[in-house]
Amino acid sequence: MSDAAPRKFTFDTVFDGAGNIASQPAPYKRVYTADEVEKIRNQARAEGLAAGQATAQAQTAQALMQVAEAARMALPTLAAAAHEHRVGSAGLALAAARKIADAACDRFPDAPIQEALAALAREIEAAPKLVVFAPADRLDEVQAALNETAGNIGYGGQIIARADPAMPRAAFVLDWGDGRAAFDPNAAAARVAEALEAALAAEGLHGEALTSGPSDHHG
Repeated sequence: MSDAAPRKFTFDTVFDGAGNIASQPAPYKRVYTADEVEKIRNQARAEGLAAGQATAQAQTAQALMQVAEAARMALPTLAAAAHEHRVGSAGLALAAARKIADAACDRFPDAPIQEALAALAREIEAAPKLVVFAPADRLDEVQAALNETAGNIGYGGQIIARADPAMPRAAFVLDWGDGRAAFDPNAAAARVAEALEAALAAEGLHGEALTSGPSDHHG
């Protein structure tokens, strides 16, 4: 007796009670013409191409998502680098401006006080006396410069120059009783630096436009 497992018998063709064929498997074609072979080949090629395109599109979409994620993660680093560059550029510009201003004050030390007196002509025209405080080593130069400027603007009051040893070069204080005007190049530079630092701090890493600093004029 055989030990092989019995195989289930399946009917390929099923007949109904009248003897007609109720169902039968699709005929299995074993021989194909050249045209049929070419058609099958073309269909298989098209299906393979479509599958390859779908795979490529999925891979492209995934790669784009990875690029976008990498860019998103890199933004804080780029923003920090840009902010650091802005801070460095601002510091360099400020240092260059300070050098230029110092050189201008050394070459034309009387220019700031002459410009101030000319700008204040309308305010001081009725004042009988104008007192100016200036560095002790420049007292005579300041007195001469103010007398010249006073003549040009038509100021006929008395100008009195007094020494202030603590003042840096090109600094001054004008006092005409009803008001005062002062200029200190060191204090002005410090205010500009503070305003720039405050603007950069407020800007943070957002890259917004810097706000303008306060005016250096004092009435």
